[in-house]
Amino acid sequence: MPASSLARTARRGLGLLVLVVAVTYLARVVSGPDLAAAFRALLRDPPGVLAALLLYGCAFALRTWSWRRVLPELSLGHSWAALHVSLLGNHVLPFRLGEALRVTTVLRRTGLPAPAVVASTVALRSADLVAVALLALAAAPGLVGTLAGGWIWPVVGVLAATMLAGMFWLASGGDGRAGRRRALTALPPVFAAAVAAWVLESAVVYEVARLAGVALSPAEAVAVTAVTIAAQTVAVTPGGFGSYEAAATAALTALGVASGPAFAVALLTHALKTAYSLVVGGLALVTPTRLRLPRVLPARPAPLPVSPDAPVVVFIPVHDEEATIGEVVGRLPASVAGRRVVTIVVDDGSTDASAPLAREAGATVVSQPGNLGLGAAVRRGLAEAVRQDPAAVVYLDADLEYFPEDIERVAGPVLTGEADYVVGSRFAGTIERMLAHRRFGNRVLTVWVRWMTRHDVTDGQSGYRAFSPSAARAAEVIHDYNYAQVLTLDLLAKGYRYHEVPIRYTFRATGESFVKLGPYLRKVVPAVHRELNSP
Repeated sequence: MPASSLARTARRGLGLLVLVVAVTYLARVVSGPDLAAAFRALLRDPPGVLAALLLYGCAFALRTWSWRRVLPELSLGHSWAALHVSLLGNHVLPFRLGEALRVTTVLRRTGLPAPAVVASTVALRSADLVAVALLALAAAPGLVGTLAGGWIWPVVGVLAATMLAGMFWLASGGDGRAGRRRALTALPPVFAAAVAAWVLESAVVYEVARLAGVALSPAEAVAVTAVTIAAQTVAVTPGGFGSYEAAATAALTALGVASGPAFAVALLTHALKTAYSLVVGGLALVTPTRLRLPRVLPARPAPLPVSPDAPVVVFIPVHDEEATIGEVVGRLPASVAGRRVVTIVVDDGSTDASAPLAREAGATVVSQPGNLGLGAAVRRGLAEAVRQDPAAVVYLDADLEYFPEDIERVAGPVLTGEADYVVGSRFAGTIERMLAHRRFGNRVLTVWVRWMTRHDVTDGQSGYRAFSPSAARAAEVIHDYNYAQVLTLDLLAKGYRYHEVPIRYTFRATGESFVKLGPYLRKVVPAVHRELNSP
């Protein structure tokens, strides 16, 4: 059997053993009447329960602040989300795998370097555990001595050393001695926040005990919380189920609470924390999420040099458009603003005569390996156009809905340096014919694009666009299906100057559009979300 299979089998066996031991222990202390009475008491006082959960949330707010204190480049939103994704993972995954999610969530959502994220996580998590151990010793030394014996001090020492190592590791990416001094300066407030967070977190067990009629002092609530957290650090079952209840019940009985009420308090406390993790952690999976471009965008990138004889390059994606492609290429003028026009047709897996007809009309044809999609064809077209060292790049649909003769109007603002990215607007120009449902759909999607971009966009889906050489080189189309919205978001987010010009439009007389509302939204909306939230 491979070593990896043996390891998995060993982990499963260990998890099963711990669960069996915990359940065996709990079976001896479970009291149905005590559990039912405690549950009814919680239902009678929702404000008290919500107040305890609010304090629990405040504990994570302090941890959020601490993470930003040692890693200022991390936003509050991403810090809060990563902590709660980790909390959710620890409640639904075995072996405390949620701890790893704290790091991977930040790395996936931000552009922060992995060493800094890992170092700050190690330092803060160690500070958390040192704080909870010292709180337990201060709040209930007898309880800690009974349950942990003399092992507590070596453990605290190792954790403190790990905390310092993490802080110095984090500082090593800075400026030597000054970085280490900043790390040491950050330790006191971060450690104080860790202590305060555990005190706030103990409000849950305190409130549950109070409602269940169990006399528990605030210091004892802190001690019970500390014991359960210590047990959770080595939990092997999802959410530490069984081990949490066993540890909390043992701590409460050591404080003199009868076993039946002790188990009821332990189980309901764990249930409330799990409910919090599922709700807030579930939200953290999709937040923070950016739905719009920032109000302040980068400065306009410097233009690339353009030679006097640089052409205007037009690229036209084609998939089975033999009825129109020859006419589209043929109607393009030979020159625009004194510059020659070079036409490239990107054949996206056509099964008809589109490619030979395009060549016959004078275009250079490049072929995709199959029907990859319009987004992939636009990506290829931009790359092919950039290789020509253009003065401007123009994208044009192949279906004759747009007028090739309008190319000078579309490319003009790029050639004069007024804009980097120009969209020919059908709604600012003349529409000879457009089906009612398509007009409505385009209007709705354009409102969405206008809101996302914070720009005065009048046509978010136009098939006639122009790019400066710099914008064409920088443009990224992140999905193969389509390009329209993600390309606009990409270029605006990079600081390129946007402009619109009025153009003419008429509905296609032959063929059929690939756009169908259901598939379009299923593919475009996730791609837009990914574009807005990419590091």
